[in-house]
Formats: sequence, structure tokens, C-alpha cells
Amino acid sequence: MTDLSKYRNIGIFAHVDAGKTTTTERILKLTGKIHKQGEVHDGEATTDFMEQEQERGITIQSAATTCFWPGKDQQWAKEPIRFNIIDTPGHVDFTVEVYRSLKVLDGGVGVFCGSGGVEPQSETNWRYANDSKVARVIYVNKLDRIGADFYRVVEQVKNVLGAKPLVMVLPIGTESDFVGVVDLLEEKAYYWDDSGQPENYEVKEIPEDLKEKAAQYRHELIEIAVEQDDEVMEAYLEGNEPDVATIKKCIRKGTIALDFFPTFCGSSFKNKGVQQVLDAVVDYLPSPTEVPAQPEVDAEGNETGKFAVVDPDGPFRGLAFKIMDDRFGALTFTRIYSGKIKKGDTVLNSFTGKTERIGRMVEMHADQRTELDSAQAGDIIAIVGLKNVQTGHTLCDEKNPATLEPMVFPEPVISMAVSAKDKANAEKMSVAIGKMVAEDPSFRVESDEETGETILKGMGELHLDIKVDILKRTHKVEVEVGAPQVAYRETITKPISDSYTHKKQSGGSGQFAKIDYTIEPCEPGEGFIFESSVVGGNVPKEYIPAVQKGFEQSIENGPLAGYPCLDFKVTLKDGGFHAVDSSAVAFEIAAKAAYRQSMPKAAPQILEPIMKLDVFCPEEKVGDVIGDLNRRRGMIQGQDPTPTGIRIKAQAPLSEMFGYIGDLRTMTSGRGQFSMEFEHYAPCPKNIADEVIAEAKKREEARRAGK
Repeated sequence: MTDLSKYRNIGIFAHVDAGKTTTTERILKLTGKIHKQGEVHDGEATTDFMEQEQERGITIQSAATTCFWPGKDQQWAKEPIRFNIIDTPGHVDFTVEVYRSLKVLDGGVGVFCGSGGVEPQSETNWRYANDSKVARVIYVNKLDRIGADFYRVVEQVKNVLGAKPLVMVLPIGTESDFVGVVDLLEEKAYYWDDSGQPENYEVKEIPEDLKEKAAQYRHELIEIAVEQDDEVMEAYLEGNEPDVATIKKCIRKGTIALDFFPTFCGSSFKNKGVQQVLDAVVDYLPSPTEVPAQPEVDAEGNETGKFAVVDPDGPFRGLAFKIMDDRFGALTFTRIYSGKIKKGDTVLNSFTGKTERIGRMVEMHADQRTELDSAQAGDIIAIVGLKNVQTGHTLCDEKNPATLEPMVFPEPVISMAVSAKDKANAEKMSVAIGKMVAEDPSFRVESDEETGETILKGMGELHLDIKVDILKRTHKVEVEVGAPQVAYRETITKPISDSYTHKKQSGGSGQFAKIDYTIEPCEPGEGFIFESSVVGGNVPKEYIPAVQKGFEQSIENGPLAGYPCLDFKVTLKDGGFHAVDSSAVAFEIAAKAAYRQSMPKAAPQILEPIMKLDVFCPEEKVGDVIGDLNRRRGMIQGQDPTPTGIRIKAQAPLSEMFGYIGDLRTMTSGRGQFSMEFEHYAPCPKNIADEVIAEAKKREEARRAGK
């Protein structure tokens, strides 16, 4: 039986370019998992294994790996601590990777750049970690860079993130003079040489010029730590300083309770200071048994009051948090919360109600794998070849079913039209897109029946750019990329009464149908309504449904630009029929012709989709953001201050919002974010309606010319 107290499931997260992947690479070297460390700028980092990641020097998808840490002084050499590490992306377009990783982790290392400080994506990731209640240690990296300032970053953590950093080490020197760190608890200084080898360090006395500062910070550290234990605090107030083991116990308690965040510093690239962070993960971050148990929910998503307690002897509970397709088939990354699982077991997917057989299980090391025969609570594994499992689904014991709290993913904010170059590529494209949608829940696809295009929807322009690149290179699909179309609608604005007679005589029995009707506008959102007020049998009852059907089939084609027509009511008042020549088909044809005859007379107008926006921006940029929304015909509906900025609620037409994410990030130095969802349709201004109608005419002419 594995000792779960020796497990640490951690994620490494930060803003783009703060050094997450380099830090992960150093951890793998220090723990002996790899023998030659790769560099991000050379495209050789272990966890950046996609072509697109190596070319751009950024992380696009989270990568999982497992390693064992014996401690910086080999203090756990007999039973090394098992680290399950997930390296996450920093770019805002891929935050969903961070969110779903944090959801299944017990602890995290927040990496901040020594010169850049608390950057926009750090704020977003910190917010996600707060939402998921993940305990964290802070690591201020790149202290060897020009402009690096450890103390400034500590202040930013307090002011920008509203968090409480607990300073555990102080830097010795800065920028090119950065040589090591002072460990405040041990009251020792660690100096690394210039060989770049992490194990080449010396332990010395604290340098004279730092003694006073170290004493002050150590005093603050102990005062904050002892607040976690009343007995220790009383003894401390009486003048008895606790020993290091007791202080560590207090720091661990406060870290797991999210009262404060132990803060370290170093330079991952120069291999200085990383060991202290690894020891801190062991000393202060929780094991799987020390985090709150996952709540179980019912079919509607309401909590049942039961919890999946981390226990290898409990009923099996696992959460599928990531699907990845590779050359061996679909890999389902699963965090096991409770119970055990073996090769050949059958488990239930509580979302679909279907069972799945566990054929192969593997432990991942980036894109390499090690076969497993069994796994247990606390493990993060990948299962090969599951058929109907998607991100957020719960795998559980057939005899003891349960559903864990599912994941909620943000709605896509941008869309792009793609089409395959030929029929062979079209078939390849539909298979490839199916796999990509299963892998990434923030990537959606729909077919636009009006334009016949496939519309890709994602979190930003870079997100969709990478998806098209994966389609072309990984799946070898040749596609043409176009701009998306806005789905306009039409309606009428004044009532009209009219009559139409359909008469056709061609020898033998003919066709005859006469209808008198009114067409009038409805309230927005009411859709199409049909009523009959015919009395006296002038239109026989059996023909009335045919009249309704004729109008219903016509509404897909509006009178102005051919867009579907919304929110109007047709009332059949009277009519006439012929005993021999009338039929249901004749009345249906009459209704279709009546629609074409009368709708242009009812003052039709173009409607455009209006989107509900939730824009997040720093306080000092609110004026610029509101001014830009006004230029986009936006209506500001409210502003809510938050600890890290302002939330602006607004409505704006979809046609004005293309490219908005890029403009917003430019205006706010990358700190702005927004989400957008459909709200309602509203009348278009005349100049825009004229453009839409002209564009529709052009498309119709091109279609006719092509026939």
C-alpha cells in the first residue's frame, strides 16, 4: 500500500514567460527524471513536446509528469516523496488548461518574474486557484535578470493579488550579482557557483550586510506562523521561541488553510534556489488526504451532501480532466480521488450511464509513458482507449455510483469560418475536428446552415490560429480560412391586411385556394404565431394546417436580405374554396405566395444579434475601455469594482466585436479579459442595414451566376 502522505499533486502556473517550463525542467533534472535539461528557447523542453510549442516557445497544453524527490539534504532518501507535476500554459487563450489542472491538484507553485512582477495572467491564474481553494507556494524567478527586485514583487503580491506572502528566503545580490539565498528558518546562506550545476552549492553564515534584514524578516515570519497554534503563540509571547519543526508545522497549517503563501526566490535558468522550493512543496503543501474532500452531486448538479474521501479502500471515484489524442489512441487523464483501479476493471461513466473497460493505464512523462497494472486514490494517470468519456465526466464504481462536481468552462469569444479544399479533405476535417473538440472543451464547432461553412469558436485569435495549424500539420487537412458571417434576422414593423387567390387551370381538375389574412408584428422573442378566425366553413378545417405550413416554411427567407424572419403573427380571417379544385397543396401554395406578396408591404427591417459583455480591466484603463465600447455602439449597463480591477457590464452588436480581444489586450497591456454571450436581437441602424442588404444581393447574384 502506498503511503499517501508521501504524495504531492502540484501544478506550476504563471504569466507567459515567467519561467514555468524552465522551472519544471530544473525539477526533473534535480529529481533525476531527466539527465540532460532542455531549454525552452532551443525548443527542447521536455514538457513542450508539440511542434507549435517548440516553434513559438510557449506552452499550449498542460503536460503531466511524475518524479521522486529525496530532499535537498537527502532527508527523505529512504522513501522519496512522489511529485505528480502538471506544467500549465501561461497565455490567456489557454487558461482553460490552467483551470482544469487546478481543479484536480492539491497544491500549486505560482511562479512570478523577478522583473515583470505580478503580470495579468498571474492575476487570472491566482483567481482560478482561489476559486479551486488550492494551497500555493510562491516562487519569484529570474532574479538574475536586469530590473529584478524580489521585495517589489512581494509588495505586488500583497497589493495586486490581495494575498499574504510569507517570506521564507532573502536573495543574496540581484541581477548579475545574484549568487544565492538566505534561508530564514535555518538562518543559513546558500551560495551556488557559476558552473550551472544545481548541486554545486555551499552553506555559509548569513553575510554581514543582510544580518539585520534577515533578523527582521525572520521575526515577522515567526509572528505570522505562531498565530496558527494558540499554545505555541502563548509560549512565544512568554519569550520561548519555538523550534524549527514546530514553526514548520504552523506554516503548513496556515498554508493549507490559505491564510498565507510561503514565498521563495531564485533563478531557474541558472539553477539557483530551486531545491528550497521543492523542500517547501513537501513541507508546506498538502498531501491528497489533507485537502477538502470532493463534493458529490446529483443529476442536476446540486450537492448531495456526500463526499469522495481520499481513501484507497473506499469506492472508486475518478475525474476525467483532460482528453488527449495521440498516435496510440485517445488518452483520458484521470485524477483518482477514492478507491483503486486495476487493468481489466469495468467502471461506470456516471454522465452517460454506460460502462467502460479499463484496457491500459499509463503514467505520463510529457509524451512518454510507463505502463501500469493498477492505480489508487491520489494518483494522476492516463487511461488508454476509453470510448465515450469527455472532460469533466466522473468514472466510478458500478455498484456504488456517484458524480463528482463537474467543470464549468467559459464560452468562446471569437469565431472563424473554415472549409475543406475538396471532398477528401472534408471527410478528414470532420474526423480531425471531432478529436480536437474532445480534447479541448473551450473549443467549439458548429455548422452555419445559412453559409454552409464550418464555424470554429475559441478563446482568442491565437487559440484559433493554433487550432487551424494543428488541422493543417498534425491532421494533414487542407483548409481555407475565411471571416465569419454575422447571423442577421428580419422582422416587420406594421400590420397589414391582405388577400391572395391561387388559381391554376390546366385541363381536367385545376387548383384553387383563396385566403384573407392579417400579418402583424409581435413582441420580441415571441417568434412566429398562427391563428385562424375563419367561421362558416369558407376555408374547410382540413385545409387550415396547410395554410399554417405554407407560412412556416416561408419564414426562413425574409423579404429584405433573405435572413430568417422573426416575431410576427398571421391570422387567417376568411377565404374561399372550390369543391373539386381545392386541396391542401393548393392552400399551402397560396400561403407561400401570400407571404411573398405581403411581407414587403409590412415595413420590414433587419435585426442584428446583440451580445451581453462582461469586460474585466484594470481601474486606470476604465475610461479607455468604455470609450472604445461606445465607438462599437455598445451600451454600458454598470460597473463593479473588484480587488484587482473593474468589471464593466455592457451590451454591443456582434458585428462590432470581431477582433475585440486583441484591441482590449492592447488597451490594457494584456490585463483585460472579456466574456460574451448572445442576449437578444435588435433593429439595425439604417446605414448598416443598407450594407447588409447590398451584401445579400451580391451573394444572390454570385449564386445565380454560378448556376
